[in-house]
Amino acid sequence: MPLSKSRYIVSLDLGTSGLKAALVSEGGEIVASAYRPVETVLVGPDGAEQDAEAIWTATKDAIKQVVQEAARPAEEIIAVAVASQFSSIVPVDRSGKPVMNLIVWMDSRGGAFSREIYGRHPEAFPTWVDIHGAMPLPSGNDSLSHMLWVKEARPDVYERTHKFLEPMDYLTARLSGEITANACTVFMMVLTDNRQLDAVHYDEKLIEMSGIDRDKLPDLVPVLSPVGTVLPAIAAEIGLSAETKVLSGLNDTQAVSVGTGTFKAGHGGVNIGTTSQVLAHLPSKASDLEHAIVASPSAIDGRYVVIAENGIGAKALDHFLTNVLFASDALADHTTEDMFGHVDDLVREAPPGSGSVLFLPWLTGSNAPSSNENARGGFLNLSLSTTRAHMVRSIMEGVAYNLRWLLPAVEQFSGGEFEQVYLSGGGALSDEWSQILADVMGRSLLQLDDPRHCIVRTTAFLGFERLGMLEMADFPRISQVRRTYEPQPERSTIYDGLFEQFLAAFDRNRPIFDSLNG
Repeated sequence: MPLSKSRYIVSLDLGTSGLKAALVSEGGEIVASAYRPVETVLVGPDGAEQDAEAIWTATKDAIKQVVQEAARPAEEIIAVAVASQFSSIVPVDRSGKPVMNLIVWMDSRGGAFSREIYGRHPEAFPTWVDIHGAMPLPSGNDSLSHMLWVKEARPDVYERTHKFLEPMDYLTARLSGEITANACTVFMMVLTDNRQLDAVHYDEKLIEMSGIDRDKLPDLVPVLSPVGTVLPAIAAEIGLSAETKVLSGLNDTQAVSVGTGTFKAGHGGVNIGTTSQVLAHLPSKASDLEHAIVASPSAIDGRYVVIAENGIGAKALDHFLTNVLFASDALADHTTEDMFGHVDDLVREAPPGSGSVLFLPWLTGSNAPSSNENARGGFLNLSLSTTRAHMVRSIMEGVAYNLRWLLPAVEQFSGGEFEQVYLSGGGALSDEWSQILADVMGRSLLQLDDPRHCIVRTTAFLGFERLGMLEMADFPRISQVRRTYEPQPERSTIYDGLFEQFLAAFDRNRPIFDSLNG
């Protein structure tokens, strides 16, 4: 199918740390892009929220910027599509406006209410696994737990809530005025029957056990289908035509799973964003509860996408740089506008293995392949010879060890060892981190070209495909590999030994974590 260069989609990627907006051509070119940071406010020891109205303002500003910078005729911009972080909830009124802050995925205040479900309904666990594939998380880090917390702790907000929306559906509603969702976006509400992909629907048994009112759930439409057009007043404000379609969205893991090509046989992916994931697709619904791996409906018809959340990824490095190396406090005597600009140079100053310093990356608890909500992060084996280069490198290595731990579980879940593994996300911008991953995992890794824009480019591609302008066969033409990283045997030998100590650190610190955080 020939690729036109005169049609564009505004593609949005709302991550935990910020919003990317890009104008993407039918051929995959990023014509213009913009970024707006998003602040997460910690509420007590267990809460995490973001200002949903501020996110909407940032979204409008970012779209307006890319439209102005691109200077393309408004009629050539045919659609807007949104991907976002997920397992987060925005309670909205009938107009789609928030009635409280967005509750972020790391919020665990609803855990007690999810645990109560299992006490009330002994059959809950096998029923959820059979019908949905996942289940309410005792940790409280799923969307249902957030909704239950609102119901029990903020009954005033619950009463004023017309619908609960995931972040991508919230922005879709603000753009179009239509409050909708789809099988991909509501997955972590854990209230749908996912056994038949062409007939995903809310399940009355799951809803009854959950205690959430059915009328608080958004109506479901097909993934990436047009739900309407940009509201005239919004279109005028941000520089779009009121005829521009608004497409139902998807979550960022689903987008990056397509972007790394894991829908192709033998292909897997590793993504290092705020959190890290090992990525894959499946032909049928499955769950591996021992390793906290489940399968969600994919944005690709007839397929399931593996949800294997490994926990904090690049956010660990960002946190260390922002709050330790370049902290803005009474001890700070310097700042830098580009904290990541010299990280690779710094990391090269430390040897592979970081002088046997181990970083434990479980800053918000551990996820797949071994879930422990009480686990936390830290450095092991610091000495007087430890430098900040050792510590920064050990963060990269710790995230890599965690992904190595998960990879074989996902491969077994997916049916066999991956022939090719693609690398994406902000962490893939670092050549040193990419090489560390190859060395630690003992695998060749194919680094995507422009990995920071993988989600916006893929979301736009899927939008064009759903509108009948592209086919899946066109995908390789817009997704290119920048570089292949091969494992270096002498480094891999060092990392093999340290990986065993990494696993031992997880097991032996479990009682300490449980005592401190249980």
